[in-house]
Amino acid sequence: ERASQITFHHRVLLLLYLHLPRPRKGPTTTSKRAARGVLPPRTMFGFLRRNSNSSNMDGGGEAPRPLQLLAIAADKDAADWASLMEEVSLEDGRAIQVTQCAWDDIMVSAEPKSSVPIVVHLRKSKAHPKRPTTIKPDFCLVRNEVSVPGKDFRNQMFGLMFAGVESVNSFSSIYSFCEKAVIQAELFKIARKCGLDEKGDEVFPMMDQQYFASYAEMMYSQSFPAVVKIGSAHAGYGKMRITDHHQMEDFRTCLAMTKGSGDSSSAYCCAEPFIEGDYDLRIQKIGSHYRVFKRTSVSGAWKTNTGSAHLEHLELTPKYKRWADEAAEMFGGLDILTVDAIHESSTGREYILEVNGTSSGLAPDVAAEDNLHIRDLVVEKMNAHFCHGPGAAVPQVLVEGEGQAAEEQVSGPAPGAAEEGAMPAASAPPPATVSSAESF
Repeated sequence: ERASQITFHHRVLLLLYLHLPRPRKGPTTTSKRAARGVLPPRTMFGFLRRNSNSSNMDGGGEAPRPLQLLAIAADKDAADWASLMEEVSLEDGRAIQVTQCAWDDIMVSAEPKSSVPIVVHLRKSKAHPKRPTTIKPDFCLVRNEVSVPGKDFRNQMFGLMFAGVESVNSFSSIYSFCEKAVIQAELFKIARKCGLDEKGDEVFPMMDQQYFASYAEMMYSQSFPAVVKIGSAHAGYGKMRITDHHQMEDFRTCLAMTKGSGDSSSAYCCAEPFIEGDYDLRIQKIGSHYRVFKRTSVSGAWKTNTGSAHLEHLELTPKYKRWADEAAEMFGGLDILTVDAIHESSTGREYILEVNGTSSGLAPDVAAEDNLHIRDLVVEKMNAHFCHGPGAAVPQVLVEGEGQAAEEQVSGPAPGAAEEGAMPAASAPPPATVSSAESF
């Protein structure tokens, strides 16, 4: 009866205590190593410890510890990253163990100077949809937005950053991409740097745009019809087409009812002239691999990047490659990105609308191949960090017989069938026409 009254936190502490190693009679291999100072002091999270002094370990029973890859990818069309990484290993022979989940499935605590700098508790994962697990991620692949209307998981990301966990794309760039105004500011900076070409046209052509910190500052001075965009909404949300100044005033009163950050009286807003476009362009860059798509809306909506669309592959031109390369320098570097542009029907000119980062959608007909490009990009980054960079300074090993109960919790999902085949060099794909998904 008393046990049933123990609080949840007491149960957690009891569970952690039960995982601590018990003293044994007589000398053991573990106690001898501890006496030599090889093992770190025992802590509450000692059962998650990875020994980092492989040069001092006795021979026999040693195996390179698999690196834990945390894949934040939970869309309905998300790839199975455990299967993609099944037969992949780093240059030093270490395997990659994948745990795939969503942002709202994880709880993070970090202590950078301890032997366990990061602990991630998962409510559920792709491998264990009904059983909580605990892992210590070494690297992250992020394919979902960390902040969307109604949900904000930046605190979880801050914990991973606090512990120094590396990721694709970088966490610092993902943080910057949480605010559309910050993204647009960086794009205008690129446009000023690139300047004009020999014909007097912008090398990095941006739309004319105005920014208003709140409804109180809103005084639109561009042409009508116009498009207004509230805050940092994604995928067509928070956008309206305004035909004249009367509608703009109505919109301004609605903007006043939104909630701004800090002491702002409302959310911020961007406004720009509406461009009647024949089609959209999307330039995709994954590592050193490029693709160009032409999207023609078939739904009739003025938001041409949403709804059903006719998708066609185009050749990569020097102009489009320049756009992607310039955008890839944003916020310290983007490994995965897409540049969205529009082709104006009346003038034939092209304007860059926005840049998407780590959560960029993939074209359905080439998604499987592009996921392999992302896989190779992640392995390349992990090799650079763990085999040639800061993570290579002290190889980590797992001693047979130690922490077996913890390894049952820390182990990633059972891998499925691997997709094999060498990656082709970055080149323009053969022309094709498909029907694109709404998420692309």
